[in-house]
Amino acid sequence: MTPSRRPGRSSAAGIAIAATFLFGAWAVAAAAVGKPFLPSPAKAAAAFARLAADGALGVHAGASLSRVAWALVASFVPAAALGLAAGRSARVDAVVSPLVYILHPLPKAAFLPIILLAFGLGEASKIFLVGVIIFSQVLVSARDSARRIPRQLIDSVRSLGASRLSLAVLVVVPASLPDLLTSLRVSLGTAVAVLFLAETFATETGLGYLIVDSWARVAYPEMYAAIIAMSLLGLGLFAAVDAAERLLCPWRSYRT
Repeated sequence: MTPSRRPGRSSAAGIAIAATFLFGAWAVAAAAVGKPFLPSPAKAAAAFARLAADGALGVHAGASLSRVAWALVASFVPAAALGLAAGRSARVDAVVSPLVYILHPLPKAAFLPIILLAFGLGEASKIFLVGVIIFSQVLVSARDSARRIPRQLIDSVRSLGASRLSLAVLVVVPASLPDLLTSLRVSLGTAVAVLFLAETFATETGLGYLIVDSWARVAYPEMYAAIIAMSLLGLGLFAAVDAAERLLCPWRSYRT
């Protein structure tokens, strides 16, 4: 067995090169346009440093991260458990799949007015909206992954006397875990995007609020600084999932 980088996993060097290219293109575009709404990367970086130094950026980033974290805690395990059960049980699947087919394609952001009416204007509505996105995508991925487990593998473990619980813990969960983490990666990216929308309503904290507030104040460098911070938040979440995958699925990092 020799170490091998997984296909598609961006290295730190690759991320640095991509960031350099993007900031370079941004600098060229800012110089060409010459308008206040597109400041140079240097001005955005100065605003980023200023907001970070006075603590405002940390407060807003912490509020956004807290909402995503609570949504993840509340939704990932129930979604994974229900999806795996639907993938291995025809009875459970007969109940879950019709609901998935109806609800999963719907844009979750469209439910924001209903969620605000049901949960109020506080933290619960924002966490619930992000949690719904994570729940839906993880459930679908878990169900499909559990269905793909070879029947021969299930039968061979059963022939050794494994109970249903042992079968779930020793076969179904490990076999499906890489797909679950991949779906979590995708759902977190979508969740951060929707978080921006959720944080524009009835709140004074969060990176989404900071972006809109800076835009309203015509503080464009601060607006771009907040956008950069939201991008870094998403990047950090991706890196955390990658780290969890290396820890929980070590076989995915090696090949013969």
